Formats: sequence, structure tokens, C-alpha cells
Amino acid sequence: MKRQIININEEKCTGCSLCIPNCNEGALQLIDGKARLISDLFCDGLGACIGHCPEGAITIIEREAERYDEIKVISEMVHKGANTVKAHLVHLVAHNEMAYLKDGLAFLRAHNPELIPVGFTASIEKLAAPVQARPVEPVCGGGCPGSAPVDFRIDQKQVEEAGQQVHARSELCQWPVQLHLLNPAAGYFKGADVVLASDCSAFTVGDFHNRFLKGKILAIACPKLDSNKDSYVEKLAAMITESHINTLTVVMMEVPCCGGLLQLALSGANRAGRKIPIKRVIVSVRGEIMQEEWI
Repeated sequence: MKRQIININEEKCTGCSLCIPNCNEGALQLIDGKARLISDLFCDGLGACIGHCPEGAITIIEREAERYDEIKVISEMVHKGANTVKAHLVHLVAHNEMAYLKDGLAFLRAHNPELIPVGFTASIEKLAAPVQARPVEPVCGGGCPGSAPVDFRIDQKQVEEAGQQVHARSELCQWPVQLHLLNPAAGYFKGADVVLASDCSAFTVGDFHNRFLKGKILAIACPKLDSNKDSYVEKLAAMITESHINTLTVVMMEVPCCGGLLQLALSGANRAGRKIPIKRVIVSVRGEIMQEEWI
């Protein structure tokens, strides 16, 4: 899909690193004295880093990014040198994107084996093992992990197996949850049952977590107040077409302005060209379920 993404003018960049702590996705790292975007996958295009660059080296451009392609990314990255390639691979490990890591290593073995960091190939099985859900530590300069994808399902499974009783345990399976910040190609979307909920619904339904979230992936949005809703349609279409989500449940309030949420979902489904089951759930302002049906 065509979306906004940051662009760094390396001639203007002085390597001050002021932008790095303000990258919401943790996608910027200081390498060889220059700020670099390690991967398109983790750039949300919102430009939180722009105002922190004293040289004006960071801008937002719009370009085609319809489907993340690790082979394309790594092939364009190799000319930047071993340090940049290594930082990219480490970044994939930090976010537990092992499928992309395997693709990248396969390309390097075939075309640039000298750029494979020592130990990566030998330890690929260890790296592919499930990791504990935890805040992502900054790597090689790092960045803010506040919007980095995190999968909580492993921890939840361990709690259940251990038989621990947790009062009102959260059923949230991933982070982030705001639709603008979500990457439709993130691993937790693959074949998932997705809940698209209005911002207000979780505060209205008393047992929202147990009733709607258990075992599902969440996206939240407000059809009245959110901007750039066309990007929502594109992201929903990408979830259906590329991540092959299984079902989509739209949880919205009874108020008229919330009806736009269902329209966004239907528009995304129409654009995807792939049919999936879609459920409509309408919630009253008192938290009662007024309507729940597959459409």
C-alpha cells in the first residue's frame, strides 16, 4: 500500500542522535555516524522524530509500501555496509520477527555471505525460539519501544499452565493496539481472529476483556475523531489480503458517529477482494450488548 514513511537525508545528518530516543517504533539507530532507518517494517510514518532533528534532515515522504518484503529491504541495505546489515538483523531478533530474519539470512548466504554476522547462522534455531514478552531493550542506539510490536500470548499460556489465579487478568494479546500504530504485517496477525473496537467500547462493557479479547488480536479506532482514515482502510485490507486474518469482529457504540467504524471495516474488506466473516456488535452507552450478528 502507499503510505507515509520517514526519509533521512544523510548529507544533512550530523549524527547528533537527538532523533533516536523519539522514534516511536525503535526503527532509528546511529550507525557509522549517521541516523539510519533500519527497517520500513517498524516505521509508522507519524514523524515523531522530525521535530527533534536540528538539521532538518528528516522528512516524511509517501511511497509504495504495500507489502513488506525482507528480500527487497536487505538487498537495498547491503551497500550500506556490514554494520547496518547487522543492526537490521538484530532489530528483527529484538522484535521476534524470525520469519523475516530467515529470509534475510537466506538472501545474504546466496549473495553477500561476508555480511552475515558471526554466530547468526549457527544460532538460528535458538533465535527462533519463543521469547518472553517484555519491553524491547534499545539495541545499537535503540529507540523508544512504546509502539514496538509485543506478543503477550506466551506469558498468558505460561500463567494458565501454571494454574495461577489472577484477578481480572488482562486478555490483551499484543501491543500496540491503536490502528494508526499497528503494522498489518506483524506476525501476530497471521491467521488471527481480530477485534476492531471503538475507543469507547472497552470503557463501557464491563467484561470487555473476557467477552471480546480472549484469544484475539485487538485494533482500536475512533471513526469520528481520528484523522487519515483512508490509511485505516488500507491497513484492514492488508490484514485480510496479506496476513490472512481469519475473522473480524467490529465492536461499536450505539451512538450514530460510531457507525463509521463498520463502514471502515467493510471498505477494507471490499478493497481486499478476499471474503472473511465479519461480525457486528453494537453496545449501548450502559454497556449492554444491543446487537451481535455476522453480516
